[in-house]
Amino acid sequence: MPEEIVLPAPADFHVHVRQGKMCELVTPQVAKGGVRTAYVMPNLVPPLTSTDAVMAYKSELERLDSSVQWLMTLYLHPDVTPEEIRKAAKAGISGVKSYPRGVTTNSNSGIEDYGVYYPVFKAMEEEGMVLNLHGEVPSDPEKNISILNAEVHFLSHLKKLAHDFPNLRIVLEHATTSNAVETVLSLPANVACSITAHHLYLTIDEVAPQPHHFCKPLAKEPKDRKALQEVIKSGNPKFFLGSDSAPHPLSSKTPNLTDDGHSVSACAAGVYTSPILIPLVATLLESFGALDKLQKFVSDNGRNFYKVPAEQGRELKLRRTSREEGSGIVKGTVKGEDGIEVLPFWTGKKLEWEIVN
Repeated sequence: MPEEIVLPAPADFHVHVRQGKMCELVTPQVAKGGVRTAYVMPNLVPPLTSTDAVMAYKSELERLDSSVQWLMTLYLHPDVTPEEIRKAAKAGISGVKSYPRGVTTNSNSGIEDYGVYYPVFKAMEEEGMVLNLHGEVPSDPEKNISILNAEVHFLSHLKKLAHDFPNLRIVLEHATTSNAVETVLSLPANVACSITAHHLYLTIDEVAPQPHHFCKPLAKEPKDRKALQEVIKSGNPKFFLGSDSAPHPLSSKTPNLTDDGHSVSACAAGVYTSPILIPLVATLLESFGALDKLQKFVSDNGRNFYKVPAEQGRELKLRRTSREEGSGIVKGTVKGEDGIEVLPFWTGKKLEWEIVN
């Protein structure tokens, strides 16, 4: 059993760092969790639908923490035209994120029909940009579609896009089901898949009683978690880390009475893992016998797919936490100005690995 591990520049290919005071609080936490390269989501308010807006956001992130390589994305929207794609590619923007309308945080501007964006996808294919898909469809009681099976119903869209654009790199984001794993494995090499840390631990049984475990897509059954674990254990190059670390104020994760005193606010969807990400992933992979695949999952596979090589001198060293009481225990809330508090995943639990500074 190793006591130390050295990883080539870990990368997180799906992270939310928000905006305003929340952004100031959580942006430095990305590097604290061991990440050297971060692929940033564009679902701000308003969404990032222009190259100029994305590059302004990138400048703000670099101001807050220049030690991280920030990879940026556009939000798929009618404003994103083939001409905007070519402008974005020239500016160094890496990809475009697709959100089905209304399925998750800040997705009210999301899409309803992939067909109308085929000229955009063609331009992306030509420019070498990546299409990132939030892999759910909206709930529909008439069709018996809910958050429990929304991912499975989405997979037909993934198959069609992969068929129609064989040279477009496509990522199914934050997979949660055995069906998704099987589908990605069945498709050509231009289709890959990100997996979060929290979905390697949670099932629906852990989500139901705990609002801090609620996220979109929802964690599913034990067989689904097992499929995610097994495909990582296999070392398959199509699968890599995309944390979907999604901070929300503590008040938004704990349902409370609204200001009128008569109704209960909805629980925000998101699990926050950035401050502990790479030690958490190491802990989880070791728990199901896949520690020897840690480098593939957090460094090699994603970087190879996105064509973002690891920089020399950006390695991360991990060591085992000690057996002393309190060692490796994840502390409570991350606090910022104006009373903002965010509760990390795994709070109160012990990590088996820590970063060597």
